[in-house]
Amino acid sequence: AAQTAAESKQKEADFGYGLYPERSSSKFKQGSIGESLFTFKHKCHIMLQVAMDTSPYAKLLLGAMKSSGCTVYKDRHFSCEDCDGTVSGGFDAATSQIVLCQNNIHQQAHMNRVVTHELIHAFDHCRARVDWFSNFRHLACSEIRAANLSGDCSFVNEISRFNFGLKEHHQACVRGRALRSILAVRKVSREEAEQVVDEVFDSCFHDHAPFGRIPHNKKDAKFAYRDYENRDRYYANL
Repeated sequence: AAQTAAESKQKEADFGYGLYPERSSSKFKQGSIGESLFTFKHKCHIMLQVAMDTSPYAKLLLGAMKSSGCTVYKDRHFSCEDCDGTVSGGFDAATSQIVLCQNNIHQQAHMNRVVTHELIHAFDHCRARVDWFSNFRHLACSEIRAANLSGDCSFVNEISRFNFGLKEHHQACVRGRALRSILAVRKVSREEAEQVVDEVFDSCFHDHAPFGRIPHNKKDAKFAYRDYENRDRYYANL
């Protein structure tokens, strides 16, 4: 039993589970007054529902997940929890669950981006059977795709239009965010993380599934969602 406990602690340390303390234990008993009154859970669930109903990014990803045979259910595949540090969310591959950090997400726009980012990981998990724990390249690829396609870098883009080439600045933003995400959840050196990101960057940066393009802003995402919804019409009319 002692060995099992040690292995569990090692797993938490190696794979970033320490950032999500409720993954292993909760301060409050499920359904207790402490949980219902003194956490951000209720607000988190409302913002999650708004994201699922209104965000073109999230709607496209939810549709693509369903088409791929991995329908996402709000109550089963999302969990609002208190997290450590400044982390906003995570994808727990062991349970196929998206963690939303209710103590660190306070605006709807932030919730939309976190839901989108984590849904890209979930889509990759469904589509590619990603080996999150053993294959570092798989993790790096999904982090690059999530940073590229979720709108994480769109605010930087608005400023960069005036100062730099949009393409170069966007790529630098994606690379930087992917690196930070990896270093937050894996005990590896920055050099090792940079090397793996460099190795897979080009192929993963140009993999835009299921968007078909990089959605630089909400308008782009709406067009991508419209294209996705209409994807079968050409064949239906033949």
